Amino acid sequence: MQQEDLSFVRTELEPERPAPAGERGIARWLRINLFATPLDSVLTVLGMLLIVYFVPPMIRWAFIDAVWSGPDRSVCATVAQGGIQPEGWSGACWAFVNAKFEQFMYGRYTVSERWRVNLTAVMFVALLVPLLIPRVPHKFLNAVAFFIVFPIIAFILLVGGWFGLDYVATSLWGGMLVTMVLSFVGISVSLPLGILLALGRRSRMPVVKMLCVAFIETVRGVPLVTVLFMASVMLPLFLPAGMTFDRFLRALVGVALFASAYMAEVVRGGLQAIPKGQYEGADSLGLSYWQSMGLIVLPQALKLVIPGIVNTFIGLFKDTSLVYIIGMFDLLGIVRQNFADANWISAQTPMSGLIFAGFIFWIFCFGMSRYSIYMERRLDTGHRR
Repeated sequence: MQQEDLSFVRTELEPERPAPAGERGIARWLRINLFATPLDSVLTVLGMLLIVYFVPPMIRWAFIDAVWSGPDRSVCATVAQGGIQPEGWSGACWAFVNAKFEQFMYGRYTVSERWRVNLTAVMFVALLVPLLIPRVPHKFLNAVAFFIVFPIIAFILLVGGWFGLDYVATSLWGGMLVTMVLSFVGISVSLPLGILLALGRRSRMPVVKMLCVAFIETVRGVPLVTVLFMASVMLPLFLPAGMTFDRFLRALVGVALFASAYMAEVVRGGLQAIPKGQYEGADSLGLSYWQSMGLIVLPQALKLVIPGIVNTFIGLFKDTSLVYIIGMFDLLGIVRQNFADANWISAQTPMSGLIFAGFIFWIFCFGMSRYSIYMERRLDTGHRR
């Protein structure tokens, strides 16, 4: 049999060639993300036109024509060259924010004792950052330090009256200090309390279920303003003569209870999404109720409702501004309070102050949102290959 001629068979691989210009680099990204369809192209063009129309004036207002420092409102009517701006001038008055910055952060907290607030903030960040990074070890000890030890130390530092520290009344607290304390306590208390309320609402014990349902539906049926008003004004009327609680403490309790009612419904939704087989599997292993919940059901349920939990946290962080109605001044409240300062009354002061407060709120809320997305992706192991 004659040997066949195999000269046409390739003995070497074809060298790699670059992808077409339209399938790589910036051209591919533009085609996929901005011009994939005719409708996408139209929306992209409209978006660019809106950006061109709105962004340059905003940049000019916030940076080019803005005034960054000065002793009073007079600087907000003067250009960098020294001339007076015409009527309707729209440059930002960041000099107001610069002059009131410490008050925005600390409120009327004693100036000589503000190092205690700074130390508390440093401790907060030092304990929170390792807790949020999954690769950092010793999470249990970190959690104990953050949720148990840190609140005690922070209370001693901020309030004082012990270990030679001067007492600082909570009526002097304000600004970012109040916002952070209210949100931290509300978030730390609402999640575990919300989990207990959700479990109680699904309990087979009628009394426990009835009490949890009554609490959740009552609190969710009224606005936070009403809860704060009741805690601040009405609660002292029902207490025995001579008994009273600090107003700030009453606000903390009201915010925490209000958030826990909403958190309970978020967690209950996650519990209802768990298949019945998970409960039956836990029973087949001989686990008790709390063991099955803590080891099998709750970890899966909480993973499913991370967006809802973080959404409740974000709403709670923003709702701290409502304490303004009971005479307490968080960041937004103290910014608004300073609008009445005769030295800074001008057309640009309110806009500049509100944008500053809004930007601070946005930073924290955006950070919580991005971290929740990161945790969702990290914990989404159900469909990994």
